[in-house]
Amino acid sequence: MHMKIWQHFKTVTKHRLLVMDGCFRVGLYWQGLVHDLSKYTPTEFWNGVRYYQGTRSPNAAEREDKGYSAAWMHHKGRNRHHYEYWTDMSLQTRNYESVPMPRKYLVEMVMDRRAACMIYQGKAYTPDSALTYFNKSREKELMHPQTRQELAYLLTMLRDRGEQETFSYMRQEVLKGKPFPWEEQEGKGV
Repeated sequence: MHMKIWQHFKTVTKHRLLVMDGCFRVGLYWQGLVHDLSKYTPTEFWNGVRYYQGTRSPNAAEREDKGYSAAWMHHKGRNRHHYEYWTDMSLQTRNYESVPMPRKYLVEMVMDRRAACMIYQGKAYTPDSALTYFNKSREKELMHPQTRQELAYLLTMLRDRGEQETFSYMRQEVLKGKPFPWEEQEGKGV
């Protein structure tokens, strides 16, 4: 048990440091500092230790064991870089629906996904890893269409153009509120 405590702590901390590095590189200093601090709270940390495997999120194992993940429910409700946080009751439909993510959390989500792939894939990580995971998942169906399009664009850029160009684009364009390429075209009546 002591070894799992240490291994889980190291995994969470290494992940946080990778996200922090990415956030700092694009100017999101506060978000880099506070990213995933909830993973050290008892609800998330002890479930993470119990279900620790080192090759994937302990939340998946907890979900398989119990049918749900208490750690994940705690986490997604406190961390704005998860699209699941961005749901609310629609006044029109009276159903819970996704809403677009603010750009600073979208960029943090890119950093989070990149870091998670680096941690869990180790030497097998490539700039394509986060996009491949995104494309294989069903989460696209749950995201707001705008968030889905923006995330897919940034993860594709990461794959095709690498970190330096993608991080520069996020810092100089995305975080400054400049339009994405398709928004520019829409503005021109195309």
